[in-house]
Amino acid sequence: MTNQVEAVAETIRAEVAKVVQGQAEVVEQAIVAVLAGGNILLEGPPGTAKTLLVRAIARVMGCDFKRIQCTSDLMPSDIIGTNVYDAGRGAFNLRKGPIFTELLLVDEVNRAPAKTQAALLEAMQERQATIDGERQGLPPLFTVFATQNPIEYEGTYPLPEAQLDRFLFKTKVSYPSKDDETAILGSYVAGFDPNALEAFGVRAVYTRDEIAALRRDVAGVAAAPEMLAYIVEIVRRTREWPTIAVGASPRAAVTLLVASRALAAIRGRAFITPDETKGLAPATLRHRVILRPDAEIEGVTADDVVDEILKSVPVPR
Repeated sequence: MTNQVEAVAETIRAEVAKVVQGQAEVVEQAIVAVLAGGNILLEGPPGTAKTLLVRAIARVMGCDFKRIQCTSDLMPSDIIGTNVYDAGRGAFNLRKGPIFTELLLVDEVNRAPAKTQAALLEAMQERQATIDGERQGLPPLFTVFATQNPIEYEGTYPLPEAQLDRFLFKTKVSYPSKDDETAILGSYVAGFDPNALEAFGVRAVYTRDEIAALRRDVAGVAAAPEMLAYIVEIVRRTREWPTIAVGASPRAAVTLLVASRALAAIRGRAFITPDETKGLAPATLRHRVILRPDAEIEGVTADDVVDEILKSVPVPR
């Protein structure tokens, strides 16, 4: 079971590496998010291959892919769809929006107004969209990859805490290394076209049914009582840490467990270890804690605090 998940993850990495240079941690967390059934917030400057990454993963997994560019005037109907009157039939037809897909890239999510973010929140949490009072189910593999620019805040609407809490990870996407950036230029010299992934050898290796089966395998990864206690202790300490004003909720503990299971599976393990939990704790918790103002003024970051908490919690053997 876990060997199969590991093999699939390695294949996805190899295929994505044909078009995305570096970003190994980002690729790994993206795979974990899909297999764990969670959404992921990618934070990084423009031009760091976030769209290309999601398109490549969707192609390899045999999943549908759609993209939404958020703007200040984006309406809920623009993403979920609406009923359109057909004069010839004398009836309304449902015209579904781009949210009815499997892998959805929501670009610059913090530029969408509150009503649109609320519609997206319903989709992320309940896997459904409400159109004219009727609920429409989304595909079983529906996963949101949202992006935001950590530098430019003019004309943005900060994501509410409730919506941030629905993201499995907040993953930081940094600039590539010098060697990776040189390799990127080399690929363009060789004729790389980001709009034609198949021409660069990115294959559709799996089907959506196979990915759904892997999700069930991930849910079977064992978690010892000591590991459950370890995860709970990490999350609970965020609620009493002196530099944190608001700690993580119980959903954070559930999320950390689910993500640890997925990471253990793609590493070929049938049970989770502290390595998986410690490795994913920053991405799982950095958007779920609110620092005290005085700590922020002193330059303390959420990652700094999470690192301190991990060092303070005894690691189970």
